[in-house]
Amino acid sequence: MKVTTNWVSHLAFDVTADTGQTVRLDTTIENGSLGSGMNPKKMMLASLCGCSGIDVVEILNKMKVPFTTLSIEATAEQTDTVPKVFSVIHMTYKADVGEAHLDQFTRAVSLSQEKYCGVSAMLAKTCPIHYTVALV
Repeated sequence: MKVTTNWVSHLAFDVTADTGQTVRLDTTIENGSLGSGMNPKKMMLASLCGCSGIDVVEILNKMKVPFTTLSIEATAEQTDTVPKVFSVIHMTYKADVGEAHLDQFTRAVSLSQEKYCGVSAMLAKTCPIHYTVALV
C-alpha cells in the first residue's frame, strides 16, 4: 500500500494512491487555504465510515438482508491541547433493512467494529468509538 502526496498551493495537497485514485486534502479559506478538499481529520472520519461501511454491506449481502440505503455519520470530539487528537468518536449507522432484520443489521455493524474494520481497530487504540444502529 502506497500513497504519494503532492502540494498544490496554499495548504492544499493532492494524494494519489498506487492504484491511481486521487483525493484533495485541504483546509478552509478562513484558515488560509482554498477550501478545496476535506481536512485530514475529517478524511480520517470518512475513512472510518467507508471502511466500516464496506464491511457492513458485505456482511448484509452474505446474510441476504435486503436494503437499499445505508448511511453512516461520524462525529469526533477533540482534545483542547496541541496536538489536538480525537478523544472520542460517535458513529450512527442507518439503513432501511426493516424491523425483521434489525438484529442482523446490528450484528453486521458489531462484526465490522469488533473484527473486520482495520481503520476502526487503529483509531480505537487511541480513543473510544461508540456506535448506534437505527432504521431509516
